[in-house]
Amino acid sequence: MMELSPPHPLRSALYVPANKVRAIEKAKRLDCDGVILDLEDAVAPSEKIAARDALCALLQNGGFGTRRLLVRVNGLDSVWGQEDLAALGRLQTQARLSFAILLPKVDGPEDIAKAQAFGKNFEIWAMMETAKSMFNAQPIAAAAGLGGMVLGTNDLAAELGATDGQNRFALQTALQLCLLAAKSQGLTILDGVYNAFHDDAGLMAEAQQGRDLGFDGKTLIHPAQLAIANQIFAPSAAAIALAKRQINAFDAAMVNGQAVAVLDGKIIENLHIIRAQKTLALAQGITDRAGDPER
Repeated sequence: MMELSPPHPLRSALYVPANKVRAIEKAKRLDCDGVILDLEDAVAPSEKIAARDALCALLQNGGFGTRRLLVRVNGLDSVWGQEDLAALGRLQTQARLSFAILLPKVDGPEDIAKAQAFGKNFEIWAMMETAKSMFNAQPIAAAAGLGGMVLGTNDLAAELGATDGQNRFALQTALQLCLLAAKSQGLTILDGVYNAFHDDAGLMAEAQQGRDLGFDGKTLIHPAQLAIANQIFAPSAAAIALAKRQINAFDAAMVNGQAVAVLDGKIIENLHIIRAQKTLALAQGITDRAGDPER
C-alpha cells in the first residue's frame, strides 16, 4: 500500500494575546503545534493599534520554529479589522513571512473574499462562531483560499443563549455541521476552547469528545492545557499497533487475490486501510516534529 506523507500535526493551538511580548516569547518554547496570536478578544480597545504594531515587529523576528502560526485579526465590521489586514498584507509582501489569518465572525464565503483582498497570498482560516455561519458552513468551507476552520464555541453559545452543560449538548448540531463541511473539503478543523484551565478532568473529557467527533485538534487558552490536548489528539500506541496489523493483514490478503482481510474476527476493507495509513502518517508527523531542533 502507498504510504502517506506525514502531515504537520495541529493537536494543540494556543491563543496568545498579541500585546503580551513575554507570553509570545514563551510560546516559542512551548510544546504546542500551533500558536494563535490574538489581536481580537485578548486585546483591549485602547491597545489595539499598539498591539498591531508590536505584533508586526515580532513576526519579522521569527523564532516560532515549525509551529503553525495564525494571527486572529479583529472583525471586518470593526474599526480595526481592515487596518489589521492591510498591515499584515504589507508585512507578508515585504518580508515573505509564513502565517495564516484567522478571521473572526465569518458569516459566509463573501467574508473570506473580502479578507483576501488585503493580501494576495493570504491563507484564511474561518472562525465559526455565529448562527449564520452554521447555515453557511459548506460554502464557507468551499471558499477559495480557505485553509481551515476554528470553532468559536463561546461566542456561538452566547448568541444561542445556550447553557454550559455537560457534553455540549446544545452545540452538537453546530459542531457536526462544521465538521461535515470541513471534511468535505479536506480542511483542518480545530475545536473550541475549554474555559476552566485548572479543570484537567473536564478538559480531557471535552478533548476526547472532540477527537471522537473528528476534530483534528483543540484551541487552548493556557499552557497548562497543552499536554492533555497533545495526548488526546495523538494516535495511541494501541491505535498505531492496530493500524500496522490492519495494513499487514490487508497486504497479505491482496497477495492471495482477496479483496478483503479478516483480523481479530473483523472484516478489513480498503476504507480501514486508508484510515490506518492516516493514523501512521500522523504519528510520524508528531515524531518528526518532536525531533526537529527548531520545534
